[in-house]
Amino acid sequence: MRKNSIKNTRINGEVQKELSRIIRNEIKDPRIHPMVSVISAEVAPDLKTCKAYISVLGSDEEKENTIKGLKSAEGFIRRQLAGSLNLRNTPEIRFLLDQSIEYGVAMSKLIDDVARKDADAHREDETDEAD
Repeated sequence: MRKNSIKNTRINGEVQKELSRIIRNEIKDPRIHPMVSVISAEVAPDLKTCKAYISVLGSDEEKENTIKGLKSAEGFIRRQLAGSLNLRNTPEIRFLLDQSIEYGVAMSKLIDDVARKDADAHREDETDEAD
């Protein structure tokens, strides 16, 4: 199976959906922050490994604790995934912190700040010309 095949894309989507459900509904670890999102899941073509990109809305300490909690619950998550998905092999999951959403929000804020300053400067120029 090729990496970008339709079958692999479908498996990635199903694994992502199931990981989200398992993390949200079945894990009771207090280290795992309630605002956790599974951004994407990349299952290897041989179905042996999976990289799960996780986003956590919270402080750096909460992010670190969430990743530790997910790594400790990895066996449970894999067993639940095996029960819900009918795959030849259940992939070994590695949880990776994805900070792209935070980066996007920070960039959006910077753009808004620049636009606001530009609009304020433009208004000041108009009031100076009117005088």
